[in-house]
Amino acid sequence: MHQNDLFEQTGWISLPDGKLYWQPDFVDESEASTLFDALLSTLPWQQLPIKMYGREVLQPRLQAWFGDCGYTYSGLTLSPARFPPLIEQLKSRCERVSGTVFNSVLANLYRDGQDYMGWHQDNEPELGVEPSIASLTFGEARRFVLKHIHTGEKREFELGSGSLLIMAGKTQSYWQHTLPKTAKMKGPRVNLTFRNII
Repeated sequence: MHQNDLFEQTGWISLPDGKLYWQPDFVDESEASTLFDALLSTLPWQQLPIKMYGREVLQPRLQAWFGDCGYTYSGLTLSPARFPPLIEQLKSRCERVSGTVFNSVLANLYRDGQDYMGWHQDNEPELGVEPSIASLTFGEARRFVLKHIHTGEKREFELGSGSLLIMAGKTQSYWQHTLPKTAKMKGPRVNLTFRNII
């Protein structure tokens, strides 16, 4: 696993069949703490069911969806709601770095170490051929792992409060990613994943 090299690099990073942007201090500590409190207390968090292996299960995290249009994955369709001003400002900051215009955001709330996201690719047709997805973290740090679908090569990050990770280029075609469970005591983490729905 090429773990340490990614922690040392910041900015745009080339991967085999992919491209990432990594900035662990994109938002400074004080502002990140204020944003975490605001997002945790004001967003309309819901725990929604998805279809997995032919049956309906509740997702192991809470979510909120904002943007210009709906979004469908794993048998779940999310209806659009207007961007809150706070998220609109964060979207603009991510757009400047990514060079991409985002029209939607999926907000995730991981309540503790048992909330997680399994291995997947964000490769739905409405995201386009080479989507850019910008992931902003506030609150508790969590481990994030990418795995190449052909070679099994892995890259790992600790997504701390105020960090920005952008997956771009062919990343969603060739790499899966996960935010695994942990037995360690973990507080809540708010994650904003900006994307452009075509």
